[in-house]
Amino acid sequence: MRELSAEARLHFYARSLSRGTGKGFHTAALYGSLAVIAAVIFGTLSVHPF
Repeated sequence: MRELSAEARLHFYARSLSRGTGKGFHTAALYGSLAVIAAVIFGTLSVHPF
């Protein structure tokens, strides 16, 4: 078996980690972005400039 470079090992390790946690992280990022959008919309609707 041939020797892998450090970059290839790091890439392989990152891909193996993202397999288990990638879906949960993407779901959390999606819900987080929706929460930020809802907060901005609610904040702009609750301000009475006049």
